This record gives sequence, C-alpha cells and structure tokens, in this order.
Amino acid sequence: MAFIDEMTIRIKAGNGGDGVVRWLHEKFKEFGGPSGGNGGKGGHVFAKAVRDTWLLSRYRHTKEFVAQNGQHGGGRSMHGANGEDLFIEVPVGTILTNLETGEVFRLDEEGQETMILKGGNGGLGNENFKSSTNQTPEEHTLGKAGEEGNFHIEVEIIASAGLIGLPNAGKSSLLNALTRAEAKVGAYQFTTLEPNLGDLYGHILADIPGLIEGAGEGKGLGHKFLRHVKRTKMLLHCISIENEIESMGGKEGGIEEVYNTIRAELETFDDELENKEEIILFTKSDLLEPGEAKGIADKFMKARFGSNADKKYFVVSVYDVDAIKNLSDELVKILG
Repeated sequence: MAFIDEMTIRIKAGNGGDGVVRWLHEKFKEFGGPSGGNGGKGGHVFAKAVRDTWLLSRYRHTKEFVAQNGQHGGGRSMHGANGEDLFIEVPVGTILTNLETGEVFRLDEEGQETMILKGGNGGLGNENFKSSTNQTPEEHTLGKAGEEGNFHIEVEIIASAGLIGLPNAGKSSLLNALTRAEAKVGAYQFTTLEPNLGDLYGHILADIPGLIEGAGEGKGLGHKFLRHVKRTKMLLHCISIENEIESMGGKEGGIEEVYNTIRAELETFDDELENKEEIILFTKSDLLEPGEAKGIADKFMKARFGSNADKKYFVVSVYDVDAIKNLSDELVKILG
C-alpha cells in the first residue's frame, strides 16, 4: 500500500431537517390545531486519531465525506430523527486545516476526537408558532445547512527515530537492513520521495526523504522532509563515508561539511531540532579497508565534539551483519 502523508478532501456536515405544517385530526374534534413537528439536527463531523500511519491511503479515491442529514418533522408533533455523526479516522500526528476558514485542528494522541464541522439545526414546525392570537399558524422554518469546506490533511510522522542525511546517504538501505522494510533503493539522489517506515521490535523507524542545502527555506524536498523530522523522538544522522573519499580526491563535501550542512538546515527550520537527541551513523564503511572508516569517524568525532562522551556514533555497512546487529541492539536499548 502506498504511503500518503497529505491530501485535500471536501467534507460536509449534515443538513437539518425541515419543520412541517401539519394539523391534528381527531374523531369528533373538528379543529385539532397545529401539530407540525420540528426537523432533526444534521450530523456533526469529527476527526478521530488512530494508530495507523498508512490510513490516508484508503481515502485516495474518496473525494467527499458527508454526514447524515436530519429527517424532516412529522405530524402529531413528531420530531424528525437527528442525523448520525460522521467520524473520519486519521493517523496520530495529523493536522487538518479548513481551507475556507483557516481553522487548524491537531490530533496528537491516539483516540483523540475533535469536531471539525457542525451539523445544521432542524427547522421548526407550525406547532411552535401557535399563540392566543394565531390559532392556525401556517409558519414553519426550513432546516439549516450543515457546515462544509475543503480540508488539507497533513500527517507529521511520530516515529521513535528518523534517519536523516543528504540524498544517497544510504538511509533506505540501512532501514531495510534494520527492519526488513523493503524500501526502494537506487544509485541516484532522491530515491526516497515519501517517508518509508520500518518496525524495529516495536519501535517505528522512519527513513525521511533526503534534503539539500536550503531545505529549511523550502528548496529540494524542503519542508516535506523537515516537518517529519520535527516529530521524531531521536535523529539517526547518516553520513556516507563516500563523501570523505570523494573529498580526498579533490571534490567538495567531506563528512564535516556534510554534517554541518544537515545541522544548519535543521536549525533553520525549527530551533527545537537543535536539541533533539542525535546518533551519528557513518554509512557505507565497506567502501574502505576494515578499520579505515572507523579511523575517519573517530578523527571527525574527536575534532567536532572533543571529549563529549554522550555523543554516540556507529560505523556501519549494510553488508556487515555484526555491525547491523550491534546497532540494532543499541537502538532497542536506547529507545526502551
């Protein structure tokens, strides 16, 4: 099933039923008086958060959601039935924006419900207009229309950890090795255009689309990448050893420059990302002889962070079973 994290749909609450004009007819009673009942209320529309990240995929062919209308009133003072409320399930972490009013609804907790559109009130039957001076009222009112609007639905993934890095940093391959997610991989940039998710012993890992310099200002995949990073509990910052190899050959973009680029984009987008817990993963270590990649990583960590013993890092290759298992065990321990 394709992962969908944003869409626009039309939603309408139910209309109220009409009030009616009716007269009471009873045996041996010629003038029974007015008995028109009121119309029922239209159904409201609620959004409900559920723990199903792929849920929006079910709605990709549905263009409109409509709550039930209230029924019209009846004779003998009978009120019309209220329309049933409509509950639209959305993934936890969803933001709904009413494009007509600008009103924004956030659903961050499983089971959370919020009314996003109000159903119309029912109309009044002629019984309501009876008075001492008006014994045979013909007045009645129609039901009110329910609220409606176009809604933009946007999901910010709430994952245990998000794999971040430049395009082609090996994030998808690493996700596959850790979780068997079967994410698409390729030897070109922007293989991942939508977040891929994997389950690591009950912890959700998200392979976030790669970014380029300027992503914090919307370049490349821009905010589509960064809004997902904001909601993850931890960052797994992937830096390819390939970048350092290329810099040795005279190309720009060694691992220090790559690291600083990613950090700058995170901080440009949101100050909170600066303090989010981070583990650095030096990927594609198989491109060098055993021990060389670790030497490069050790040198960078010492120069960049000094004696900061809390800064965790790993040198990994998707072809090194022991390294993947060590990383997997450590992540499970950290994530609890």
